[in-house]
Amino acid sequence: MTGKRAPEILGRRLGAGSGAGLHWLDAIAHGGRFRAFFATGTPSGAFDTAPRDGCDRIDEIRVLGGAVMVLGTRLAGDATGIRLPLTGGAALEVPVSAVETDLLAGRDCLLAVRIEESPEVLRDWLAYHHAHHGVAGAVIVDRAGPGSAAPRGPALVAALQEACAGLPPALRVVVLTADVPLGKPGIGPETHPFLAPDAPGKDRMEPPPPDRWRAPMGEFLVHEVARSRFLDAAGGVANIDVSDLLAPRPRRAPTVFGQARGEPSGVVVLSGRRIYPWRVREGEAESFGDHICAQFDATGGMLRWCVAPQIAGPGVNWRAIRIGGARPEPSAQYPFLRCMGIRVPGRNASELAPKTSLVEDPALLEMARGMFGAKPVRPPKSEVDKAPALARNAGRTAIVTTMKNEGPFILEWLAYHRAIGVEDFLVYTNDCTDGTDTMLHLLQRKGIVQHRENPFRQMPGLKPQHAALAAAETEAVITGAGWAICMDVDEFIDVKIGDGTLAALYAAMGDANMISLTWRLFGNGDVHAYEDRFVIEQFTRCAPEVVRKPHQAWGFKTLFRNIGLYKKLGVHRPKGLKPDLWPQVRWLNGSGKPMPVEMMRNGWRSTLATYGYDWVSLNHYAVRSAESFLVKRDRGRVNHTDRDQGLNYWFRMNHNAEEETSIQRMIPAARAEFDRLMADPEIAAAHAHSVACHRAKIAELQARPDQAEFYEELTGPRMEKLSRLLHVFGANVFNAGPHVIPEDLHERDLPEDFFFTVQHEGEAQH
Repeated sequence: MTGKRAPEILGRRLGAGSGAGLHWLDAIAHGGRFRAFFATGTPSGAFDTAPRDGCDRIDEIRVLGGAVMVLGTRLAGDATGIRLPLTGGAALEVPVSAVETDLLAGRDCLLAVRIEESPEVLRDWLAYHHAHHGVAGAVIVDRAGPGSAAPRGPALVAALQEACAGLPPALRVVVLTADVPLGKPGIGPETHPFLAPDAPGKDRMEPPPPDRWRAPMGEFLVHEVARSRFLDAAGGVANIDVSDLLAPRPRRAPTVFGQARGEPSGVVVLSGRRIYPWRVREGEAESFGDHICAQFDATGGMLRWCVAPQIAGPGVNWRAIRIGGARPEPSAQYPFLRCMGIRVPGRNASELAPKTSLVEDPALLEMARGMFGAKPVRPPKSEVDKAPALARNAGRTAIVTTMKNEGPFILEWLAYHRAIGVEDFLVYTNDCTDGTDTMLHLLQRKGIVQHRENPFRQMPGLKPQHAALAAAETEAVITGAGWAICMDVDEFIDVKIGDGTLAALYAAMGDANMISLTWRLFGNGDVHAYEDRFVIEQFTRCAPEVVRKPHQAWGFKTLFRNIGLYKKLGVHRPKGLKPDLWPQVRWLNGSGKPMPVEMMRNGWRSTLATYGYDWVSLNHYAVRSAESFLVKRDRGRVNHTDRDQGLNYWFRMNHNAEEETSIQRMIPAARAEFDRLMADPEIAAAHAHSVACHRAKIAELQARPDQAEFYEELTGPRMEKLSRLLHVFGANVFNAGPHVIPEDLHERDLPEDFFFTVQHEGEAQH
């Protein structure tokens, strides 16, 4: 290393200590004035502001974020410390640290927290900011504690000096470390894990075990300490961490420091986003040049700041994410990048962010190559499947579904969806006792559906519906479909535009390749008895369009173009987005409006901003008649097999607030298709058998006292009235169930603005 250029690396210690049950970070004295910085949780009342002989005078006590800064005039302290009067007559002696603002005077500097980043990372960080942002100094606050594998204290200074050999000597870096932990203010030495009695009224610090380290560097006032000791005379200071990079600045644009000096407030907001490596090569440490990916759907970010101390003035407070007391212009912002592979080393990218959200950013790739000389591992490229023609109405529409004991309702559901344009049906069944499976086997033999036994027993860990979807992904009826959707036999696609067919919907969609069908929950409409009639004819009462509770009310299912944008089928929408293809996802809501990008990976329910019913909805007849609900409850749930479909389910899903009949314009077409199916004697016989089984099961259940009592509650005046009042209940009411609602509520004359909810513990709130 001899003869090589190198920056000046200076090691300094935080003057942290403890005494009289109080814990301080540091203290300074300059020109007859002093400042002492105390840990978060320090009681401001511990200090006595009245003049006292033999003590320095306290002029002001500032409480900032739970921490305390004591400002005063030196009267009694010597050159090495100050003496603070405490409430009750005691005094606290606090050593002072040297003020060295001349070290970085006039320089543009970084103020950064280092967790355990290596000296090599620190070198690259310094070199980048010096070369591209004119940084000439830095204060690095080292948070590594005892027991850390990373070098700290003098070892870090030596390692950094060696690593930075060859960097410009004009750089000057202060590494600020702490060797003592902080306890919790107000806890005495007899209980404090890091304090041991030394003499009456005094505490002494004991080295903490590594897993009990409470780093002073994480304290609220550490930025004020760094400012007072080193940075008050700097030309500009940008507060970022060692894992952060100020974004490359446009050519001829001022640096962020120059921008801060040009602001009346002297402050520029730093707005950060997280960036990631796609993969770090085995055996290599994470580096800035690995970071070429960002989350395409990330919302929000981190806030930091850049300040020109001479312009912002002494009246502001330096905090972790903002300058307290300053009012920067909202437009005065500069971007920075947080390199997550460096911040959280040793993790795969999929542990840091969903892999389906990470996409290569061309600007980051250029930065990695041009500024860091890196050859990063790049993500694979995906392609849209060109097999289905790209015309608007190309291909067939396929539905994949699961059923158990749905025999009486199958033919109407098939007839309706065939009438609106669905060509293919892939149906998985399990454990049927009402002829559902034999009917579907018959329908397969006649070329109407494809029927499969649900393979969930051969797929441990998967619920029946998820197992069926996994199996369906390789079925020709799905792989060859132009459009596909996963939906249930109690759900009906209600196209409200054109002639009510899918062809009309696809034409309106243009080049969009996904559309979400938000549920409209239909109740039993006070229908008690089962009838062998069309569901869409019998049940016309439903939830309002704006119904954000219960949570399920705005769930949706999604029709999607089968062109390989996603990797697999999902219950509510395709899953496993190929992230580099996200710009090709053109997803509409049920009113034909674009869905937001943050929904593209995992969204499954609408919001006030995304719901829509103008073009299409998914009518969800989750309960049907009260008698049929008895059978549904006895059958169990196809997906949530461990959850009872009892009174709580009926309460959540039985919505009868409004009348909605738009789907009924398709009854003639559905009836014609139904009649064609029923003209086949075998199909008619299979349907009749399922209807008979359904009626027999109803009779069997109603003969049981517990089921008869349950049926009486379902059909009683209280539950029927509540089904029209669901809009007045809070989310916790739906989570708890109708038993938390006052028994007489349905009989009251409620005001228009009435609202009722409960606490989690069951305490009512009106």
